[in-house]
Amino acid sequence: MPAQAPEHPSSEPAPGIGARKADHLDLCEGDEVGFRSITTLLEGVNLLHQSLPELSADEVSTEVELLGRRLRAPVVIAAMTGGHERAATVNRSLATIAQERGLGFGLGSQRAMRRDPTMEWTYQVREWAPDVLLLGNIGVVQARETATKDLEALVRNVGADALCVHLNPAMELIQSDGDRDFRGCVRTLERLCNELPFPVVAKETGNGLSPQTVEKLVGAGVQYVDTSGAGGTSWVGVETLRAEGTRRSMGHRLWDWGIPTAPSVYYAACASLTTIATGGIRSGLDIARSMALGARAAGIARPVLQLLNREGEDGVRHYLDEVVQELRSVMLLTGTATVEGLREAPRIIEGDLEKWLSMPRGGA
Repeated sequence: MPAQAPEHPSSEPAPGIGARKADHLDLCEGDEVGFRSITTLLEGVNLLHQSLPELSADEVSTEVELLGRRLRAPVVIAAMTGGHERAATVNRSLATIAQERGLGFGLGSQRAMRRDPTMEWTYQVREWAPDVLLLGNIGVVQARETATKDLEALVRNVGADALCVHLNPAMELIQSDGDRDFRGCVRTLERLCNELPFPVVAKETGNGLSPQTVEKLVGAGVQYVDTSGAGGTSWVGVETLRAEGTRRSMGHRLWDWGIPTAPSVYYAACASLTTIATGGIRSGLDIARSMALGARAAGIARPVLQLLNREGEDGVRHYLDEVVQELRSVMLLTGTATVEGLREAPRIIEGDLEKWLSMPRGGA
């Protein structure tokens, strides 16, 4: 168990942010914010069974290198929260488990910490997870308005290894006080890739990556992406449940907006970007299918948060152990000894995913 959190003043971040963070936790702990009719399309990846794998189960290695850290399995407990007292407890519990299991861990948006430094403690997990791959997080619009040296300090102050810069126009449009001006974001990413002394990860927030977006990212010098594709948590849906009036009705219509996780992974990997597959990843089979499409690792968020809420840390440990064991089993059954080898494993692509992957890069 992690050590008890130190005493901290009951200060709140800038008005609205603390309440929003608490709302996000409450909504994501339930089952109402998933995509309604869109799936990840990972079910369209059929890995071929090998009856003669010529492997021992002991030979199968799930280890992978990501962003300069060696992980025991290609799993990141993906970005969720920060900037609220409850968030501190969640972050420390999950980071502790990531440390124990040799996985990566992502912090939620550090916007609250940037605006109110007294919230920094809610993101501090290094004491509990000294060796994990730790990902910082800021929105691209906030990054646009922030000097590079200040963003570097934001990452250094929590001991993170890299900075995720999240791209979230869809959810911002539903927020009553969300951002409306998304100009200059490509130049912002280019500046950060050129000036920051650690990796920059371009991270979507539930709506996936198009070939056109991938092309812009490559042009800006981005080398790492987190897909956060459609099919998992709808952050438009999360904000819709918080919205009122016109924005609420628009949010319901745009609830399923986005590009599924599977084609998002494929588009990014085809551009030689180091890709973290997130968005509806729930099982070892999902991870294996993502690796077959070119991902380096996969991220899991809401299922972990829900289990932590329902069953505590031991429930999360059991679930993640099952995920990794299932991945190992799929690797054996495809005759694949390494995670990297899954990219070459024989597969059949079918259904809607085949259509998405055959789409001309300029659009339909």
